[in-house]
Amino acid sequence: MSSPCDPEHAPAGDVGTALMMVDSRLKAIYDGKTETDPEQQEMIDRFAASLGPGGANDVLDGTCTLIFMYMQWLRMAYEAQDEDVIDYVVPNLVGSMRLMPKSIRPEVIPTMAGLLVAAGTGLSPNLWRRQYGFWTKDELTPLEATAFLLAEHINRITDDRNFATRMITQALAASDAAEAEDES
Repeated sequence: MSSPCDPEHAPAGDVGTALMMVDSRLKAIYDGKTETDPEQQEMIDRFAASLGPGGANDVLDGTCTLIFMYMQWLRMAYEAQDEDVIDYVVPNLVGSMRLMPKSIRPEVIPTMAGLLVAAGTGLSPNLWRRQYGFWTKDELTPLEATAFLLAEHINRITDDRNFATRMITQALAASDAAEAEDES
């Protein structure tokens, strides 16, 4: 029986913008910048304001798509080692989130853990979350942090600082090529 939270029912959203935001944070951290550059933050804020409500929802859906894709890749990687992605990834990310009390309020960590479990078991994170109502403002930064932490986890286990970004970029390019082929 099909679940209403199956990824086939979920909008992909604006994966490109979500990836740009995660990649920007990764590069800043890898460059040793622990604080967001005020000019960069202003640019991000202006860009976010220019999206409007519909565009912001698309980026939110895109972030959930990233989380799903990252968790699927991690699930395959851990299963190849006869390990469970949920056993290894969820406690690691929850522990990391607990170390960020200024950005991630403790009461949203269970939601992010649920999001990871949903994605790790093949459910759409945005559809799973939607069944509990609209996203709250307090959940938006932790959502971005969850995507960032997953990307960084992938980069660390592959020993390649660009692997997670490149993986998604290649998937987007393949999807665009298939779509263009279907149209011709």
